Amino acid sequence: MRLDDISKFMEQAGIPGRDEYALTPSRKRFPDGASYRIEMSGVEGPKVLEALIDERRKRNVPVHRLVSMCQGGTLFDKQELRDFAQMATEDKMEVVMVPGPRNAWDIGRQLMTSEGARCGASHHRGSDELRKVIADIMRMYDVGIRGFLIVDTGLLWLLKKMQNQGNFPKDVALKLSVWTGVSSPAGAKLAEELGATSFNPIADLTLPQLAAIRKVVDIPIDFYIWTFESYGGPNRLYDAPEVARLYSPCYFKFEPAPSAGGFYSPFTSDESHITLMRKKVKWAEFVIDLIRENQPDMKVSEQGPADLCIPRV
Repeated sequence: MRLDDISKFMEQAGIPGRDEYALTPSRKRFPDGASYRIEMSGVEGPKVLEALIDERRKRNVPVHRLVSMCQGGTLFDKQELRDFAQMATEDKMEVVMVPGPRNAWDIGRQLMTSEGARCGASHHRGSDELRKVIADIMRMYDVGIRGFLIVDTGLLWLLKKMQNQGNFPKDVALKLSVWTGVSSPAGAKLAEELGATSFNPIADLTLPQLAAIRKVVDIPIDFYIWTFESYGGPNRLYDAPEVARLYSPCYFKFEPAPSAGGFYSPFTSDESHITLMRKKVKWAEFVIDLIRENQPDMKVSEQGPADLCIPRV
């Protein structure tokens, strides 16, 4: 069968038949009219958040969303979670918390093998683990957190089903993690239909691939502007103006480190996280200035836009 015929069939299903080589600008925006926002990952506890707030105020850099407790919210006590939620509320930032229970916490060893790592290592294993991770989410919800990182499309489907049945809160952000491997318009469409409020595709997609993804979904997309060396370590700071133009509305996500497993170990010191967090805010300032200079029509949200799922304390 001719490739062009397959492209037509894909387009009839609502999926672009080719990557978007025309690089058509996105006309979609956040509710406040902005094109992009800033997300900081690895905000590992109140001390790190305190440093982030201090640095962003010094530099007058807006930070809109925090992906926090990547080592697992289970490892923080309720007072630490309350203090974190209080600080984020006062500075008008959305918090996306990472619940602890996931495959690496379980007894299965397949994900530790070279072949097993290819088989959805982030997915939850069995109903017992689903029960645990939902319990961990509700523990954090009860102290005021209103955003959660979801690493498994099956869990996302289940939470959406529970929302429709009235058994899970609806006033939450459900961010689908990069660990689910979204890398095509079809995968992006599935994430949106399953109930993700935003999602993080893999970090090394080309601009035409990114533009094709944007054509099929309306929810914000989270773009790795810099990520772990263990993920390939792409530093795409100078792509920011084009990404803002093609991918709006999007979050620029900062997460450079040697590896996720090493940096988000509970044995890594607060001082290490604090030092890197201050640098992340500096790099966010660079990205905002670069976009302002090269794509002045692409606006960043002010601090604390009304549609964020800010903690409730």
